[in-house]
Amino acid sequence: MKYRISLQKTEEGYSASCLGLPGCWSQGKTEAEAIENIKDAIETYLATVEKLAKDSDCRFVEVAI
Repeated sequence: MKYRISLQKTEEGYSASCLGLPGCWSQGKTEAEAIENIKDAIETYLATVEKLAKDSDCRFVEVAI
């Protein structure tokens, strides 16, 4: 799966956020490090959402756009 991210140069390095996942962000000293860190953040975010959904009366449905 592919996600669009936003990279922004900061005083400390780079900030990265995933536009499709509210609150999912990370950072790194270099652009490459920020990209690797946001990949990990996205995986953790999705695993948490899946776990929370399993704990509720919810089901996943995929739709094509």
